[in-house]
Amino acid sequence: MVWTHFPLHPETPDEGRSLTDVFSGRPAAEVEARQARMRDLMAQEGLPYGQRTNTYNSRLAQELGKWADTQPHGARLHDALFRAYFVDGKNIGNLDTLVEIAEGMGLSGSEARAVLTSRRLKSAVDADWERSHAFGITGVPTFVANGRGVVGAQPYEVLERLVVLAGGKPRPAHE
Repeated sequence: MVWTHFPLHPETPDEGRSLTDVFSGRPAAEVEARQARMRDLMAQEGLPYGQRTNTYNSRLAQELGKWADTQPHGARLHDALFRAYFVDGKNIGNLDTLVEIAEGMGLSGSEARAVLTSRRLKSAVDADWERSHAFGITGVPTFVANGRGVVGAQPYEVLERLVVLAGGKPRPAHE
């Protein structure tokens, strides 16, 4: 699997925005219904989901993810970032928070900090954003295999069908 990063809301300030602000003008019941739907979708897939109150800019987290992918066992960082954001409500746009998450995954905190402060992987994430736009991606997650894609949280069977259509083999039923 290759992670390609996408600018879902690049205009979000570093300090984040409250969901009340993001959804201002919409009825509270609609916002609560969206949260309940997301919680249900996550539960169906066995994924944890907390009661988020804010949204944060993920740009630095994406750059950290690019770096982590080059480190032994660094792929685990993506799950840790998911948990930090969607379960624990942490600001994944905050440098110190990101370094703490990296260290929690056994990655070098000093190297993570250096990557983020130097913006060494900015151009790599920029290239991902360009690639995402070229594919016509409009939401996350988006899964692409051999030029085909599906957008949004999807059941296992939909992802399996995508892989099979792209030439992959289905997993035996007993696994």
